[in-house]
Amino acid sequence: MMNPHTSDFNRGVVAPVECLREGWALIKDQYWLFLGISVAGILIGSAFAIVLMGPMMCGIYLCLFQQMRGEQVGFEGLFKGFDFFGQSVIATLIQMIPAVIVIIPVYLIMVFGMLASASAAGTRGGGGAAMAGFFGTMIVVFVVIMLLSVFLGVFFMFTFPLIVDRKLSGVDAVKTSVKAAMANFGGVLGLMLLNALLSTCGMLACYVGAFFIMPITLTAHAIAYRRVFPALPPNFESPPPPPPASWA
Repeated sequence: MMNPHTSDFNRGVVAPVECLREGWALIKDQYWLFLGISVAGILIGSAFAIVLMGPMMCGIYLCLFQQMRGEQVGFEGLFKGFDFFGQSVIATLIQMIPAVIVIIPVYLIMVFGMLASASAAGTRGGGGAAMAGFFGTMIVVFVVIMLLSVFLGVFFMFTFPLIVDRKLSGVDAVKTSVKAAMANFGGVLGLMLLNALLSTCGMLACYVGAFFIMPITLTAHAIAYRRVFPALPPNFESPPPPPPASWA
C-alpha cells in the first residue's frame, strides 16, 4: 500500500534551463566520476535492457541523490541499484508497452514506405533521386521516432527516482510519475526536448560527444525530480523497499 506522503508532489516547478544549470553546478567538481557512472550504467543497461537498464538507472539516481545530500559518492554506488532489481524491471516492462504499441508500428510503416518509394524511383531510372529520397526519409524517420520517444519519455521521467527515493513499487512509481509529469508537462517536455537536442549535437561529434553530455542531462533530470518531489524530512519513516517481483 502506497503511503500518500511519499507520492505528494509540486506542480509547475520544472524550469528546463535552470535544471541544466543546477545539474552542472551539482556535479562539476566530480564530473569525471559521474561521467564514468553514467556511461558504465547506460552501457551495462543497454546490454540487456529489459533486465539491466532499470537497476542501472536506479544506481545512477542513487549516486546523484547522495551528491545532493553532500555524501561521499563512489563508483560502486552504481551497483546498489540492484537492491531495487525486481521493481525496476517491472517499471521497465511497463514503459516498453507504449513503445511497442506506438513507436514500433510507426517505424515499420515509415521504413516500408521508404523502401517502396526507393524501389519505385529505381524502377523509373532515377537512381540519384532515389538515393536522395532514401536518405531524406531516413532523417524524417529518425526525427519522428526521436520526438515520439521524447513525448512518451515525459510520462516516465520520474519512475526510477521514485523507486529509489520514495521506495515505491514499480507499478506505483509509474502511476505517480505519470501524474507528476502531467502536472508539470510543459517544463518536463521542455527539459526532455532540450536534453534530446544536446544529445543529438553530441552524437554529431562522432557520437562520442553524447557520452560527455550524458551525466549533465541525467543530473538535470534528478534536479527536476527533486523540484517536483522535495526531499522528505530526516525523521520521516520511509516504507521499506517493496519485495522482489515474483516470476512464478
